[in-house]
Amino acid sequence: MPLTMKDVDRFEAERPRLEAIAYRLLGSASEAEDAVQETFLRWQAADVEHLEVPGAWLTKVLTNLCLNQLTSARARRETYVGQWLPEPLLGGDPMLGPADTAEQRESVSYAVLTLMERLTPNERAVYVLREAFDYPHREIAEILGITEAASQQILHRAKKHITDGKTRTEIDEAATRRIVEEFLAAATSGRTEPLVRLLTVDVTSVGDGGGKVPARTKPFEGALAVAKFLRGLFKPARSKRALAGGSPGIHVTTANGGPAVVAVLDGRVIGVMCLEITAEGIAAVRSQVNPDKLGRATEAWAAAEHGEPLFHAF
Repeated sequence: MPLTMKDVDRFEAERPRLEAIAYRLLGSASEAEDAVQETFLRWQAADVEHLEVPGAWLTKVLTNLCLNQLTSARARRETYVGQWLPEPLLGGDPMLGPADTAEQRESVSYAVLTLMERLTPNERAVYVLREAFDYPHREIAEILGITEAASQQILHRAKKHITDGKTRTEIDEAATRRIVEEFLAAATSGRTEPLVRLLTVDVTSVGDGGGKVPARTKPFEGALAVAKFLRGLFKPARSKRALAGGSPGIHVTTANGGPAVVAVLDGRVIGVMCLEITAEGIAAVRSQVNPDKLGRATEAWAAAEHGEPLFHAF
């Protein structure tokens, strides 16, 4: 039977939740949109009038589509040029989903999305459905075709892989912004010492250029190495302006619920630097500069009001 407008409306009411699940599972907004659209096609072909719990049916279809996508993505990422990082979402993007609890906020943080690459597809699905959307293990087991006990064991294993023994601390917004502004002031001072003081001893810095924008293939590790890299990154140079096509404006904002530095040139986001801030200092700097992963960020930037940049780089 063809879908009625009521059936379409029922699906559209579920779309924000489905997109938020898919984004957490895939780490890509564009792939999440594709997965949700494929779910709609399955909905269109189903006998929806006889579905007892449409939301549960849609979640199961979407999750399994994403699991298939994750399996094929693993093979693709083996040939990916350089480091692979998720697609960042700027603050206010509805695809970020619920953020009422610490678990929900952490599940979509840039740090955790990056760490989720360590997980198997099933571990990722259990972690996302349980931690971000509070699905009971009984429903997760039904979605994945496993036992409830297996779902609980998988969650335990997934959380262990992600936390890796580290204690995460939420820093308030005012303190976070102050740290980011201090970070930028130190990075543009031309000296390494102020930066080193803001970084943890075991800090890492990684960038994703996707082979389209220059980015180091191996992470920088340690406070001194990262400080030297950042000092060089923000040092003015004609070659950098030529590569970027101008002098981008540098803004402080949020991405994936955490502090971020955004570089904008002629209204286009050309880089998002996500900072992982702990009680001990900045523990990681993750920079997304692959233009294929910045389209949605550019759209979100254009749709919102922003003040003047703190400064222009290069």
